Amino acid sequence: MTPGEISALISAHLPGSEVSVASEDNTHFNATVVSSAFEGLRPLGRHRIVYEALGSRMGREIHALSIEAHTPGEWARLPGRETETPRG
Repeated sequence: MTPGEISALISAHLPGSEVSVASEDNTHFNATVVSSAFEGLRPLGRHRIVYEALGSRMGREIHALSIEAHTPGEWARLPGRETETPRG
């Protein structure tokens, strides 16, 4: 899988979210996801939502995935992120 394919799957599962996925080898990925769907959820719940978007691809086409999941408010409060989205 490519970062773009993973980003599209997550975006389709979380409409209105901002998603950025990077990889150097197309098996180990880093995803940053900003979504209002994460409101009120702890990190584990947020990660579950992202994993749901990828389904059976986890462990098959995607060997490893690091997830940074934020609400829009959390993202805005991160240093240096006031005007940026995960896509840059």
